[in-house]
Amino acid sequence: MRLTHRISHRISHRISSALLGLAVAAGAMTTAAGAAQAATPAAAVERPLANAPSVAGSAAYLMDAKSGEVHFSKEADLRRPVASLTKAMTAYTVLKQAKPTDKVTITAEDVEYGSQGGASVAHLRAGDTLTVENLLYGLMLPSGADAAHALARAYGPGVPGFVAEMNDTARKLGMTDTVYVNADGMPYQGGGHSTARDQATLAKATLDDPTLKKITSTRYHAVESTSEHGSYAWKNTNRLLAAPGALGVKTGYTRDAGYTLAFAGERDGNRLVGVILGETDSGRRFQTAQALLDWGHAGHR
Repeated sequence: MRLTHRISHRISHRISSALLGLAVAAGAMTTAAGAAQAATPAAAVERPLANAPSVAGSAAYLMDAKSGEVHFSKEADLRRPVASLTKAMTAYTVLKQAKPTDKVTITAEDVEYGSQGGASVAHLRAGDTLTVENLLYGLMLPSGADAAHALARAYGPGVPGFVAEMNDTARKLGMTDTVYVNADGMPYQGGGHSTARDQATLAKATLDDPTLKKITSTRYHAVESTSEHGSYAWKNTNRLLAAPGALGVKTGYTRDAGYTLAFAGERDGNRLVGVILGETDSGRRFQTAQALLDWGHAGHR
C-alpha cells in the first residue's frame, strides 16, 4: 500500500512539474511574441533605394504621374517653404474660373507689389491690358510677382480672397500639409509651407491641364505690342527644359526655402513628376532632377 502511494505521489509530482514547465515556456513565448510585435513599426518608413541618385536637397520626391507609384522619397512630408512653386497653385486656381482669353488690366498696385523685397518680376506696365494666358506666361516663365498679384487681385476678387481659394483648392487636391499665405511664395506673412509630396501632387495637376502644360513647358514667349499693351519677352527660368522630353513645371528661390524645383519628364508615353526642396546650389537642382528622371525611366537599373 505504501509502495503504491509512493509511486502515485512521484507520478503526480512529475506531471505537475511538466505542466509547470509548459506554462513557463508558453509564457516566455507569449512575452517574446509581444516584444517582437511591439518592435514592429506601425508603418513602413520610405527610404531612397540604394542605387538611386544622390540628392543634396532637404527633401525630394519622384512619382509616376499615371499610377502614382513612388520611385524616390526623401523627407517627402517635411514641411518647408517652397518659394515660387507657389505660383503653380496660383496658375491652377486662376484657370478654375477664368478663360485664357479673358483680359486683366495691370494696375500701379500690381507693379509696386512686384518691386518689393527683391521678387522676380515680369516687368508689367500699369495700364496694359493682357490676356490671362499671357499673364500666366509672365507668371510662370520669369516668375513674375507682379503677374501673380494682378491675377490674384482680379480673380479673388482681392488677394486675400484668392489666397483662400488657393488653400481650398489644395485641400481638394489632397494637399493636407500645405498652407498658402500669398500668391507668389515670397516670405511675406511667413511665406506659408508645403511638402515635396504635396508639391508633386500639384505638379501633376498642373500638367494635366493642357494650357498649363503648354505654358510651363515653354522656354521663351514673346508678346507683340498692340493698342492695349506694349511688347514683352520672357524666358523660362527652368533650365531643365533644354533636355529632351522635359516638361515644366516651376523653379523657386528664397533665402528660407533655398532653391526649389518642380519638374517632369516624359518618355515612351510614361510621365514622371518630381520635386526638389531646400537645395543650396541652383545648378545642382537641375542636374539632380535630370538624374532622377533618367534613373526613374530606366526602371532603377
